[in-house]
Amino acid sequence: MASAAFEEIVEDFEFLEDWEDRYRHVIDLGKAMDPLDDALKVPATKVDGCASQVWLHPNIENGVLNFDGDSDAMIVRGLIAVLRKLYNGLALADVLAVDARAELGRLGLNDHLSAQRSNGLRAMIERVREVAAAQA
Repeated sequence: MASAAFEEIVEDFEFLEDWEDRYRHVIDLGKAMDPLDDALKVPATKVDGCASQVWLHPNIENGVLNFDGDSDAMIVRGLIAVLRKLYNGLALADVLAVDARAELGRLGLNDHLSAQRSNGLRAMIERVREVAAAQA
């Protein structure tokens, strides 16, 4: 159920042989994102449960989810970029149907993130799902 953009990340990861290269690729994805406007870094967009500062700003138009985000940690910024590839452009019902854990497992992220980062990633996924559920 993953988007074409997410499938591109899966393909990229297949070419990267070791986790160091994959980790660097995730960071590069984060660096390529436009920064979130400081005016959007408010308590309503802040994600609790992350060790670093994380903000997700959803935009729903015609039943389709897109979101921007930012973090003060480069790897987390990269994880936001990965989640954007997974979810952006999907209809709200499709967002809720995505098995994020399984999809991210295809990248090996479940095995290579610290417990704190894993908890933060789960918190970000939950926020995306909550937004989609509230608007669906």
